[in-house]
Amino acid sequence: MKVFLNWTVGPKDTKDSPVIEEVPAHVPGGAQLDYANFHNWGDYNYGQNARKFDGLEDKYWLYKAKVELPSNVEGKDIFLVAKGIDYEFEIMLNGEVLRYQEGMFTPVEVDITDKIKNGDNIEVLIYPAPKRKGAKTHDREEADQSCKPAVSYGWDWHPYLVVLGIWDEFYIDIREKERIESCELFYKLSEDFSTAFIHFEATSINNGVIEYTIYDKNGEKVISTTESDFELKNPKLWWCNGQGEPYLYSWTARLLNTKSQVHGRVGFRKVELTMNDNDWRAENGTRAYPPMTLTLNGRIIFAKGSNWVNPEIFPGTITRDTYEPLIRLAKEAHMNIFRIWGGAIVNKDCFFELCDEYGIMVWQEFPLACNNYVGTDKYLKVLEQEATSIVKRIRKYACHVLWCGGNELFCSWSRMTDQSLALRLLNKVCYEHDRDKPFIPTSPIMGVSHGYYLFMYPDGKDVFTGIQNKRNTAYTEFGVPSMPSADYLRTFIPEDELFPPEPGGSYEFHHAFYAWNSLDTWISRDILEYYFGQAENLEQLVEQSNWLQKEGLKAIYEEARRQKPFCSMALNWCYNEPWKTAANNSIISYPNIPKPAYYAVANSLRPVLASARIPKFLWFSGEQFIMELWLLNDSPKGYSNFTIKAYIEIAGEEVLLVEWKTGMIPANQNKKGPSVSYLLPNVNTDRIKVKLKCLENDQYSSSYELKYKLLEDAE
Repeated sequence: MKVFLNWTVGPKDTKDSPVIEEVPAHVPGGAQLDYANFHNWGDYNYGQNARKFDGLEDKYWLYKAKVELPSNVEGKDIFLVAKGIDYEFEIMLNGEVLRYQEGMFTPVEVDITDKIKNGDNIEVLIYPAPKRKGAKTHDREEADQSCKPAVSYGWDWHPYLVVLGIWDEFYIDIREKERIESCELFYKLSEDFSTAFIHFEATSINNGVIEYTIYDKNGEKVISTTESDFELKNPKLWWCNGQGEPYLYSWTARLLNTKSQVHGRVGFRKVELTMNDNDWRAENGTRAYPPMTLTLNGRIIFAKGSNWVNPEIFPGTITRDTYEPLIRLAKEAHMNIFRIWGGAIVNKDCFFELCDEYGIMVWQEFPLACNNYVGTDKYLKVLEQEATSIVKRIRKYACHVLWCGGNELFCSWSRMTDQSLALRLLNKVCYEHDRDKPFIPTSPIMGVSHGYYLFMYPDGKDVFTGIQNKRNTAYTEFGVPSMPSADYLRTFIPEDELFPPEPGGSYEFHHAFYAWNSLDTWISRDILEYYFGQAENLEQLVEQSNWLQKEGLKAIYEEARRQKPFCSMALNWCYNEPWKTAANNSIISYPNIPKPAYYAVANSLRPVLASARIPKFLWFSGEQFIMELWLLNDSPKGYSNFTIKAYIEIAGEEVLLVEWKTGMIPANQNKKGPSVSYLLPNVNTDRIKVKLKCLENDQYSSSYELKYKLLEDAE
């Protein structure tokens, strides 16, 4: 039985100084957030309100609660359980330190049976946020000798707001004397997937007999035994979205002749990271590209999805209701994988439970990102503790398919290598505790691409041209920024700043300017004006921005799919965001509002679709318009004899360009069609539309909206 507590929290200037002020606290939650809410600071999303939090990360924060036990605890064991405290802390009972720990991902469990009584005081003292001495201030460098996610220290879509607090459940757990103390299900599948060899690892306090039962998805008993090793014949397999049903069994372990029972779920599947179609070929006598193809249950999967970041600035506010709409939207967009970016938190259990249910594979990174995490003894000790806790918590989920050391570590700004002690340690931890799961040291690795993140590349070419000139085994980050809707902007940008957007105020604070590399990222005024001229109002500016993001992301996703099987992954940067941004690469605005680009991406990720390979976005009158037709198929099913009619629409007039009889399209393969050429007329319109109509089934039809100008308007 869980007993939750009523908490207060307050800041302290030093460890031994008195609390400045106690305020009511939410647990799980955030210390600074409780303090801000008590003082009515207002929504930290609005304007530059988040700056009010500056410096609070340098305080000590003391949580206090008084113990109130139920009456029926006699003869039972009592434990204090804390699933996540951020970041360095002491837990005290009546002034006695029960646990000191650095690290937010390692749970705490302390037997307090002989210590606890009604009216006792439990305190949690949280230390100031870690900041490496000598690091650049207000920069991710401050986190490079800790396992605290670096995103809190500021990113191009996240403010500098370094959070602290009890971010996951904290409770007193009252347990029966005779009980199952721990239990976990492990399995291996036979080569032909006809048998699951199941092994339970369980411990009980009285060493009694445990009965293990497996149930199907409808709750019907499949097998029950007191043997910890047994076989399940013909198991239904767990498949990712678009490849089959994400089938989940449930299980119980019951200690006979007691009330003690634990339960869980399992999805049977085998995941491998296998070589891409480049096979073992190597250029100039070097090694071949590392494998980047996910193979699930023996079937090659084209991994199509997005990069997931923490959905709230304060992770303690995240619940299942936070995650569910976001994960459901990913399923509805035909995604099958999230890359959990290494700069953010390791998500709560309910995230993985939902990904299990919706068939979304999870690539999990450890909390390392864009820094050189030098392997000092102190850092490595905490990293091993944290990594071991992360692996042991996540390994049971069917959705989890890949471990990764962290984000952009083999880059000039991080300067780590595969000889870095931190990465060697992480590989060791994964091998020891989850040996059969793939591990890569970082993303990108050789053959894999991160970027570009603007609609126009540095050489002046657009994303249509840029992606078609690239050949990579995986595109694990790419993006095109956009603004959210004008109505959404009005909820957090003060009225007097709304239009035109300018640097220096709330737009800059919310990442529209000076966010990444230069003045105009992410709002991209220079690029927008190149294509569209100067916007006359906010609504027009937003429409222009969203047009580029929609068509840009469609072009990248579909080209990546066309490059299959040499390419095996396409994941845009990024999916969601933790607060309201004025411009960003995300396709879903905080908290779960799809941008127009979300729907464009969903269309480009349909398992089967007619696709146009168009060499650029901007066209002029008198140019010879060209494109190439394709039929893309990522599904496990073959198709035959589609008829695709390709049209171009200019100024309301629709012209048939070609009719293509596709013939057979094998399962999980693409088919290239004819090329088309058309002389663009001299008409006064700002856009042309390309329409690919599948006569047999309109759900495979596609359309594209391109920019058009008269030749005399060209600069």
